[in-house]
Amino acid sequence: MDTIRINILNPKATKLLKDLAALNLISIQDVSKNGFVEVLKKLRAKSKTVPTFEEITNEVELVRSKRYAESEK
Repeated sequence: MDTIRINILNPKATKLLKDLAALNLISIQDVSKNGFVEVLKKLRAKSKTVPTFEEITNEVELVRSKRYAESEK
């Protein structure tokens, strides 16, 4: 089986593709427009609080300082 991604320029092509799927010649899978956003939504749904901008900045600076310290070795 080959998998390809296509961009539909003409709405008539959608009908053709659906007809091919009805004949079991192809299968159509809906792909989220932005998978990253979906992952973020799932992670945020599990979190009780949203980090502040300052907390995020502090975490980024901590990671950067660790990386910088490791590259100095």
